[in-house]
Amino acid sequence: MTQPSKRIMVDMSATLIHHGHVRLLKAAKQLGHVVVALTTDEEIRAKKGYEPELDYAARAEVLLAMRDVDEVVPSPWLLDEAFIQQHKIDLLVHGHDNSNPIAAEKLHILPRTEGISSTLLRARVLKAVSQKMEANT
Repeated sequence: MTQPSKRIMVDMSATLIHHGHVRLLKAAKQLGHVVVALTTDEEIRAKKGYEPELDYAARAEVLLAMRDVDEVVPSPWLLDEAFIQQHKIDLLVHGHDNSNPIAAEKLHILPRTEGISSTLLRARVLKAVSQKMEANT
């Protein structure tokens, strides 16, 4: 009899999905059944101070279309032990910037992908729009 797959949680906002997210999810999938704890729109507005480019439903739809994602659940900004237990999670996978108050034995830290972030993408878009507007004047 085969042992059931471990439940692996990855928490993210996924406002602008990029190859860093893809790599993180792929690494998590190697460990088991991937559950994405997707930050709600309200939490993004409260913690990041802006309206997400895509709302929760659209972000969840994109994530669920990815082969390395098995489930998506709404989540607060920070995950705690109660949230992990509620979703029967064996391990939380996160980048090196983790601030979730989770016990070390339930945490698997991975390096972030260098040179990419949603914040960097936003800056690139703003620069491109600005250049386009200047070229049209």
